[in-house]
Amino acid sequence: MLRLARHEQNARTRRQLLLVLLLVVPVVSTIHAVCFFLDGILFPGLRRVEVRRPVFIVGHARSGTTLLHRLLCMDPGRYSFFRLYEMFLPSLIEKKAVRAVGWLDERVLGGRLGRRVQALEARTRLAAAKDMHRTGLTEPEEDDFVLTFSMASGFWIVMAPYMGDLDFYYVDERSPRARRRLMSFYKECVRRQLYANGADRIHLSKNPTFCGRVESLLETFPDARFVVLLRDPSDTIPSLLKLLQQTWRYAGWDEASIQRSLRVLADQSFHAYHHPLDVLARHTEVPQAVVDYRDLVAAPKATVVDVYRRLGLDVSAEFDRILDEQERRARAHETTYRYSLEEFGLARDEIRTRLADLFARYGWDADEARAAR
Repeated sequence: MLRLARHEQNARTRRQLLLVLLLVVPVVSTIHAVCFFLDGILFPGLRRVEVRRPVFIVGHARSGTTLLHRLLCMDPGRYSFFRLYEMFLPSLIEKKAVRAVGWLDERVLGGRLGRRVQALEARTRLAAAKDMHRTGLTEPEEDDFVLTFSMASGFWIVMAPYMGDLDFYYVDERSPRARRRLMSFYKECVRRQLYANGADRIHLSKNPTFCGRVESLLETFPDARFVVLLRDPSDTIPSLLKLLQQTWRYAGWDEASIQRSLRVLADQSFHAYHHPLDVLARHTEVPQAVVDYRDLVAAPKATVVDVYRRLGLDVSAEFDRILDEQERRARAHETTYRYSLEEFGLARDEIRTRLADLFARYGWDADEARAAR
């Protein structure tokens, strides 16, 4: 990234990137490293925490992973997951410090600090972009972000269109040593989150970028369980491309870099559809569920109940009532946004050809034919 930043043609962008890479990242990473070291001293019980039977939700971006993840996070007392602010505070010391401030604010300051944070969120909330999922500091989020300051998160591609030069996705294709190094750190972050939330809970993760590291996740968590979301790629692929195109243009990146990265991203999208299914087909012993996005939107409760059955989980009476309530509210989830494939140099025939097996299995062509009538 330093090499790419150093050769960046746009002087303003070059200065900003070098500032982040040479100052912000080393300082923050050093703080995290010191706190990680102290975690083991101040919290000796951390050594006894094990990650048991975690659940990973994967699928191409825009395929409903967030919807399912948020639904499962409502299951009272069952799961441990990362909230957005916790992604950037991976150590136990940092988490405990923030929670202590929250406790003092509530009991001593009457919640004044919390209200200011909420007001700031309301002004800057990413959900203001209507085609994105609701985002907030205390919302459950993709735990790939916990790898940001170790320079291993897909977050950096969102910040800079260097696809083809940088890769944070194809982890399963890296050397065993590189995979172990990355996944060992991720596991340590998960262990700390479990310690903070309750060691008896199940870690629940959702990440589209994890489509490229399903094999690595199984190597790290041999008893893991997986849920794969599938949605018509004619909806998901152009939606993702449009989202990143707008993000990069707003940040002032040159059009040539944007278009080159969009083409690489389109090729990666095809891999994101096939790779999780291929890996799990080789590991039939792994508890797994494949979810059709249409079923999730039309009947969220029945879909979640089926997922639980396949993963060997029970639905509590309280969660059953929550699912009934969410069922009544589910109709509002479907986005009305549609994007042109041709805008990104893609033809529907290319998507249809490269994902022909999935089109045949899920009948996405028939859906479009009915919509056209």
